[in-house]
Amino acid sequence: MGVNLTKGQKISLAKEADHPLDRVFMGLGWDAAQKGGFFGRLMGSGDIDLDASCVMFDADKQPVDVVYFGQLASKDGSVRHSGDNLTGEGDGDDEIINVILSNVPDTIHYLVFTVSSYRGQTFDEVANAYCRLVDDRNQEIARYTISGGGSFTAMIMAKLYRHNGEWKMHAVGESMSGTTVADMINPIRSIL
Repeated sequence: MGVNLTKGQKISLAKEADHPLDRVFMGLGWDAAQKGGFFGRLMGSGDIDLDASCVMFDADKQPVDVVYFGQLASKDGSVRHSGDNLTGEGDGDDEIINVILSNVPDTIHYLVFTVSSYRGQTFDEVANAYCRLVDDRNQEIARYTISGGGSFTAMIMAKLYRHNGEWKMHAVGESMSGTTVADMINPIRSIL
């Protein structure tokens, strides 16, 4: 089991994995929060459509490419999205973004993973939300759990970034308003 990250914590991927890393994936999971009372249980909790995205930035903090439900692969093929999950139903990861680190062009310095609520539902309506980084041996390197919900509709979950020739991970956990990754580009720049 990897590191349970807290907001703002940073780790070196090379030090957390027990072998050289070439492939990782960021898994996003969530459930709809159960509403209280008799009618809440009777009516169910409804579907929550969260969307995982990855924005690729260069050293000048300019967005170069984005991978999300509308573009399932980066132009260079190094980052791929598993496809859109509209409900969060089921156990485990609901959306996955795969990264081949060795294929990420040298011009890319940051990979920023975000989650947004496509239908505008707030995280008060979301339960058990997390993102996790998993290596090519299916070992969890790190997990960041969103706790407490909130009235926000989007979050910058984590970033992978190059530092002295190796990839590191930073659990960001910055909440904001927005229903698509396009709404988040300027706030993302502020954390790079």
